Amino acid sequence: MTEPLYLRDAYATEETGTVIGHTPEGGLVLDRTIFYPTGGGQPGDSGRLTWPGGAMSVATSVKAEQGNIALVPAEPQPLPPVGTSVRQVLDWERRHRLMRMHTALHLLSVVIPLPVSGGAVGEVRSRLDFDMPEAPQDKQTLEALLNQLVDSDLPVAEEWITDAELAANPGLVKTMSVAPPTGAGQVRLVRIGQGRDQVDLQPCGGTHVARTAEIGRLRLGKIEKKGRQNRRVYVHFDD
Repeated sequence: MTEPLYLRDAYATEETGTVIGHTPEGGLVLDRTIFYPTGGGQPGDSGRLTWPGGAMSVATSVKAEQGNIALVPAEPQPLPPVGTSVRQVLDWERRHRLMRMHTALHLLSVVIPLPVSGGAVGEVRSRLDFDMPEAPQDKQTLEALLNQLVDSDLPVAEEWITDAELAANPGLVKTMSVAPPTGAGQVRLVRIGQGRDQVDLQPCGGTHVARTAEIGRLRLGKIEKKGRQNRRVYVHFDD
């Protein structure tokens, strides 16, 4: 099974790895990787691999069978054989924007404390869908509250609980459409703030910045009706 190094250090931009397999679709599987695979509304990472006598542009990363992560080449090409040591180089600018955006969506779920029915993380615009019959009346106030949380420079940390502990605390789960990453015996929780300043705690397998000030200023975009009980709220980087 591929070791997900991005969970240990979301800021790692280069690392080595060893090829342990190829997928039928032409992907490359390493024993460990800094590339986050598509999931939970967050796109898979891109970047580059190099090895003696070869190189490969990574278009995206996806989950594969048996807990592995497959790195998908930008175009079909001969892959390094099993056992080859490769150098992984992440497209850090893109990853960092996704980290900022993913953390921003956690804050959006704080200022709009309603069940989340869907979401998508993007490089310049992201969204959450809420179980919300009527659109909020004062979007400017919500935007101000969102940026206040960003400016508070709250720490973003993680902790792990068992599947049983999560089952005993269903209130931790905000998402209605995406199940928490359970099944391995442990579930990763992402905490924003500490002690009295804690504002959010929820299961999440994505990548996040270390402090909220790193997100940068945000702007709320359109609020769209997506069904009788559903409202889609967009958030943008305001830069």
